Amino acid sequence: MHLALYTHASCLLHEPGAGHPESPARLRAVLQALDHDRYALLDRIEAPLATREQLARAHSPGQIASIFDQAPTGDEEVRIDPDTVMSAGSLQAALRAAGAVCAAVDGALDARHSRAFCAVRPPGHHATHAQAMGFCLFNNVAVGAAQALARGIERVAIVDFDVHHGNGTQDIFAADARVMYASTHEMPLYPGTGQRRETGVGNIVNEPLPAGGGGGEFRAAYRERVLPALDAFAPQLLLISAGFDAHRLDPLANLNLDAEDYAWVTHELVALARRHAQGRVVSSLEGGYSLTALRQSVQAHVSALLE
Repeated sequence: MHLALYTHASCLLHEPGAGHPESPARLRAVLQALDHDRYALLDRIEAPLATREQLARAHSPGQIASIFDQAPTGDEEVRIDPDTVMSAGSLQAALRAAGAVCAAVDGALDARHSRAFCAVRPPGHHATHAQAMGFCLFNNVAVGAAQALARGIERVAIVDFDVHHGNGTQDIFAADARVMYASTHEMPLYPGTGQRRETGVGNIVNEPLPAGGGGGEFRAAYRERVLPALDAFAPQLLLISAGFDAHRLDPLANLNLDAEDYAWVTHELVALARRHAQGRVVSSLEGGYSLTALRQSVQAHVSALLE
């Protein structure tokens, strides 16, 4: 089986509160979108819990302890910042989300599948080495990348097409030349990072896009800078922070992509993985807050991963 779907029912139990855009309805929409005959060949796998050892490769002891120690057990909520909230189900959801990416990385490296999509929440790419923020508790993709490094992979690339810059992923790997982080994102927009001059140790590629930009600007950024940089890096494993909030219907941002743009970039990334990484691609859900756009975009992304 060349495409696996990692998810877990616990990821539906993270409840940031009424009216919060990062709601369980997002994951339900994704799973409903993939409950279709065209996705019958997906190998559906229950995500395991991430271990503290796996988390500690990307996060500080204090960050990990803070999430565990603050996790509520009753009906109360814990507000880490104005946007980031924990409920009784949040810790289990976050551990399953990070565990999904680690398991998907292991599955790719052990040749159980060549590609995987992790339908999980909460998202992760804003969580830094030492701080949960921006809806994110643990940095799922960063924990997965660190899992690959621990298994002996020498070059891991992370591509992030969420509309918001993945400041957490950049923070974790900015000084680690084994990991390339490449991001397209709207600017100015939360969290305010991601300018071109932020290059780490030569391993960070930021391509900010202006508000109102669409598929033309997005595709040009990949053709002219992101894809050439990835080719030069020649990753042995490709991870994707798959946020779909750059879609024109999304309420939290101002880019104008459509599902075909996500299909296009996914095709390009799969081709790159075939050239350099034995076809190995692990994608994990990040943002996307229009349920209509999320359904369409996930279908386009997963269909391209299947081909």
